[in-house]
Amino acid sequence: MNSMILALILFAVMYALLLIFAEHRWITALSAALVFLVLGILPWREVLGAINWNVLMMLAGTMVTVELFVQSNMPARMAEKLLQKVPNVQWAVVALSLFSGVISAFVDNVATVLMVAPVGLAVAKKLKTNPVPVIIAIAVSSNLQGAATLVGDTTSILLAGYVNMNFNDFFWFQGRLGIAWAVELGALLTVPVLLWLFRREKEKVRGEVTAQVRDYVPTWLMIGTVLLLILASQFENRPENTNGLICCGVALVGLIYELIRQKNGKLALDVLKAVDYKTLALLTGLFLVIQGITEAGVIDAIADFLQRIGGGSVLLTYTMIVGFSVLFSAFIDNIPYVATMLPVVTSLSHLMGIEPYLFAFGLLIGATLGGNITPVGASANIAGIGILQKEGYKVSTRDFLRIGVPFTLIAAVSGALVIWFVWAR
Repeated sequence: MNSMILALILFAVMYALLLIFAEHRWITALSAALVFLVLGILPWREVLGAINWNVLMMLAGTMVTVELFVQSNMPARMAEKLLQKVPNVQWAVVALSLFSGVISAFVDNVATVLMVAPVGLAVAKKLKTNPVPVIIAIAVSSNLQGAATLVGDTTSILLAGYVNMNFNDFFWFQGRLGIAWAVELGALLTVPVLLWLFRREKEKVRGEVTAQVRDYVPTWLMIGTVLLLILASQFENRPENTNGLICCGVALVGLIYELIRQKNGKLALDVLKAVDYKTLALLTGLFLVIQGITEAGVIDAIADFLQRIGGGSVLLTYTMIVGFSVLFSAFIDNIPYVATMLPVVTSLSHLMGIEPYLFAFGLLIGATLGGNITPVGASANIAGIGILQKEGYKVSTRDFLRIGVPFTLIAAVSGALVIWFVWAR
């Protein structure tokens, strides 16, 4: 059998199993990666290079810092403060989602979910309501606004490197509105969507601030992580794993601080036990599988197909780039997809005699938002579901689709229209 067809079949089977057996996704992903390696679709020598160590280190480090943050009781206090400002559960979810979006515009969306989700859990527990839709709303909101700035998402970093953009270019680029404004319009239009989805959650919120923060150091560690990630983004030619090293470094500082403060090290050990190793394993397996289908030529074949059917119509080609990006990113990690498609859309732009920014921005809009459709379409979704599962809650694919599909459609369509009207000239 042709290796590309075999890789495509294995890939489809893996994702079907990921959707069906939600509680064992890490086993499915690692098993699929092993099959790719045994069959030779992915060479063993490329294993270390295929894994995105920066993402894994950032995720692991942030998990530790967030667990210290939770243990400090700060999320509970933040939840109580929030409950004083909103009239009901419906608006509490909207407020948390928008808060998540604002943070993710400057910090990786996985880190954002790990920071905001504990607050959402605290709110849900206090009001005795189901936390599953709350955490899903936080995750999809973080995915959306991650594309607003250079530091918000790995795909933004890929785009900036390929078309030579700096931090400010995301807001104002070559005399025109940057991609950030398209993303922010999409974010604003998702507010009515969230209000409709949570329209039955009219329970009044009557909160008193009774929670006492045990230690403010973890809060400062969280803030320090954000500031260091933003600061690091200002330096060109920084090491590839800078963000991961920052997150792990801050986490190490937190653990050493707790060892000195507690002396017996019990809390530090509990924090390490609380790290979601299954999510880390799932992402490792996905990185390997994506590299496998790339090696087999699956992604290249899709790109060639897009180039052939686009013809000479700029509008048709742009629509297909956005549409296919939304579709594919719903099932595959958008980082390798964007990295592969950036040269393709640039080539298409040159063939049609236009600047590459229209197609490149459309690619980022589609690929970033597409991950909101399914539970496995973005690392932030996986992280959010991992948090819920660790708390003992089951998350079905239907639960996620109920929020992800309408959220994605309104944000992607509005964002794509803004990019078209600003850059298609």
